[in-house]
Amino acid sequence: MAEEPLAEASAGVAALAACLASLRRDRDARIVGLTGSVAAGKTTLAGQVSAALVPGLTVDSVSTDGFLFPNAVLQPQGLLMRKGFPETYDRAGFTAALASLRQGEADFPAHSHVIYDIDPALTRTIHLPDILILEGLGFQPPARPDRTAGDPDVLIYLDASEADLEYWYVERFVGFWEAARTDPKSFYAQWLHMSEPELRAFAKSVWDGVNLPNLRDHIHPLKAHADIVVSKDRGHTVAVTEDRIS
Repeated sequence: MAEEPLAEASAGVAALAACLASLRRDRDARIVGLTGSVAAGKTTLAGQVSAALVPGLTVDSVSTDGFLFPNAVLQPQGLLMRKGFPETYDRAGFTAALASLRQGEADFPAHSHVIYDIDPALTRTIHLPDILILEGLGFQPPARPDRTAGDPDVLIYLDASEADLEYWYVERFVGFWEAARTDPKSFYAQWLHMSEPELRAFAKSVWDGVNLPNLRDHIHPLKAHADIVVSKDRGHTVAVTEDRIS
């Protein structure tokens, strides 16, 4: 999927950044969770907000994808095609990393979209910045007063229509497929025998059979528990639509 144009999202990004800066100042909220559907643009939004917060604050971002269990664990259990569902995440590792980070630093593993697996070479040691944006899936819905050291201080939900999410997912899938033409090690190389219409139909079937049920059953329900809800349209314009704590 192409990167969202910053100019179109600048007003919404600025509003969200201002909200997080205020929460950092007034409530010492340092770990920010950012969730929403697969292909919603969480990584791009995290990068845009990070850029808007500096140089006033030190900011870092990392994906929760690193806490997916490796394929060697998922495949024997028949869970490889359910990546992103709650049972595919190392929840204990996730909460331990956040608790450790609050003490100063923690190691965060990383998942490679190219090989579609955990890549140990991409592990990062993160030192607690003023704000860490932890973007991805795998969050659970704690009641706000009951949050622990293993939960983010703030949870943001990035909302978009199912039609837009499906479109972005298919476009991203096609992008990885195109890139695999020059990278035989890519996970997506296994579909290079398909024509583009066949590939698009296959990607849509994955969306319909895997990602849409996950969105409806496990991801979208987090919207009700989020502290901040950000909406996004097909043109990638974002806006803060609900702020439940400021």
